[in-house]
Amino acid sequence: MASFLRILGIETSCDETAAAVVERDADGRSNVLSDVVLSQLDEHSAYGGVVPEIAARAHVEALDTLIDEALQRANVSLADVDAIAATSGPGLIGGLLVGLMTGKAIAKAAGKPLYAINHLEGHALTARLTDGLSFPYLMLLVSGGHTQLILVRGIGEYERWGTTIDDALGEAFDKTAKLLGLPYPGGPEVERAAAKGNPDRFNFPRPLVGEARLDFSFSGLKTAVRQAATDIAPVSQQDIADICASFQKAISRTLKDRIGRGLQRFKAEFPDVEGPPALVVAGGVAANQEVRGTLQALCDKHGFRFIAPPLRLCTDNAVMIAWAGLERMALGVAPDDLDVQPRSRWPLDSNAEALINYGKRGAKA
Repeated sequence: MASFLRILGIETSCDETAAAVVERDADGRSNVLSDVVLSQLDEHSAYGGVVPEIAARAHVEALDTLIDEALQRANVSLADVDAIAATSGPGLIGGLLVGLMTGKAIAKAAGKPLYAINHLEGHALTARLTDGLSFPYLMLLVSGGHTQLILVRGIGEYERWGTTIDDALGEAFDKTAKLLGLPYPGGPEVERAAAKGNPDRFNFPRPLVGEARLDFSFSGLKTAVRQAATDIAPVSQQDIADICASFQKAISRTLKDRIGRGLQRFKAEFPDVEGPPALVVAGGVAANQEVRGTLQALCDKHGFRFIAPPLRLCTDNAVMIAWAGLERMALGVAPDDLDVQPRSRWPLDSNAEALINYGKRGAKA
């Protein structure tokens, strides 16, 4: 392997357009040369959620400029990069098409190999970029589209231990916020309101708590929130704060049970891991301080390292896409053909049974 590898990464799976240039040396150390992200929050806020067609058009308008900016900030040209890595799924198909087709065009024109990256693998490997983490470890992915507990055995080796059987956690936050009339995006607004509320006012359900399986469920909790708001309507600002605080408490107690069982299983299956085992958290919900505090306390109790990469690397970004490509290059994985297609659904663990839905391009979860 060369003394170092350098990749241009492209990310367009949802409502952030991103480009980055990242290096990896022969010892696995990373160097982020540039990291450019353009949020589409203003374009979608009026609709209370991401509109796929608007997202795709925004990617088309911004991506070329962002790639040029990423190269300039890194002080490199396309001739100086060893490969192109672009998100190929899962995500909104329109956005994926924009990013992957752009990556293909650059790879073809510049004579560079292309790596079509699973967005979830980018999340799974980020802790190796930030903390030099060794395999195996556990990852909790909590975002608007996913809630999964995944065993990360190695690059391309993932085992899903738990997933949501209905709503993702980020989706539950957003829908709760919308129900209560809070602005989009809902997760941060729920957290802000909860800080002023009484978490003991409403006794919301803790779905699946006590069950041996490691799956998650948030639909019933969301329904309980709607019923509570309906019963006391019209709700005051204090009512909203109390509902949000009680909602977060139910989430915290649910995660404490679900993830605690996962940590126990990991220690039983991997008793000889060198040093303390690790739990990595990724996804937008990882920004929630109640969630982080719960996970940190769990890790302290069970003797785990708790690794939460910087927030900018927990949410959608191109650094993690570039890094996943670098990890594959370093391992000697062959690049993808230029006829590779985007996949709106692309589970990390293709052997895991789909618990929610199953489309033409693979399991949703």
